[in-house]
Amino acid sequence: MSGLEASVVIPHLEDDMNPPSALRRYAGLYQALWRNSVTREMQFKLNFGLWIVVELLWFALQLAFMSVLYSHTEEIAGWTKWQVVMLVGCASFVQQLFTAFFLVNLTELSEHIRTGRFDFLLLLPVNTRFLVSVRKVDLGSYINAAAALAVMVYAADQLNLRPTVGELVGFAVLCGAALVVHYSLMFLLSAIAFWTVRAQGIVWGYYNLFNIARLPESAFPRGAFKAVFTFVLPMLIVANVPVKLLTEKLKAPGEAALLLGLAVVCYGASELFWRASLRHYTSASS
Repeated sequence: MSGLEASVVIPHLEDDMNPPSALRRYAGLYQALWRNSVTREMQFKLNFGLWIVVELLWFALQLAFMSVLYSHTEEIAGWTKWQVVMLVGCASFVQQLFTAFFLVNLTELSEHIRTGRFDFLLLLPVNTRFLVSVRKVDLGSYINAAAALAVMVYAADQLNLRPTVGELVGFAVLCGAALVVHYSLMFLLSAIAFWTVRAQGIVWGYYNLFNIARLPESAFPRGAFKAVFTFVLPMLIVANVPVKLLTEKLKAPGEAALLLGLAVVCYGASELFWRASLRHYTSASS
């Protein structure tokens, strides 16, 4: 364990079952982890800045690709250029928030298990899943998420959209549900490392599927592909549904209810698999 990681102090170590007190305790812990992440990132300022530039260039390339497509057509599956720009922005926004909070932590779980560092995490007087999930923060992804949000605002202005407060709240809730879906599924895949020791390939494979989220769901014909990426790995709805709400394409509440329901189901499935994996774990020293 590095000196920076060891310097994180866990506040209020007493076992307090009172929810408000527990919430304050974990908020204090997350604040300590955040400070630790800032210190770590600032030790490598050039790497921090270059990674932001690389992500912004990749985002710009996605927008450029859509611009090329729409130079030959007015709409794709009922989606106009600026509606798709908003969709790309929303997909990137959710992805960057996921990266900021969870990605680096979930990709490191298999190494914690392989090297025995996971034993130390189990000994800490906090919820292990919480610590495994948010131990580090990717600060650059917040900047990239802000850029994606700015693109969405610009696209909304081009579409002359004036969403109500209720629509904005609904959009935030649906984006939160999309974030939960991504986190839960990747957490479940990361926990496979308890059984296989290494699972980075599986985790990064799922991460690469994020690109499907930036495509209009209606552009895909009905079939096995669309069914899998709607109900099993719901990439086709995590960004489409929030954007449909703002662009008045959400004709019925069924799609929103599906996204919210899948968030609950995915989180529950990941928790059950996590508990089964912990029972299977025998520690690095046994």
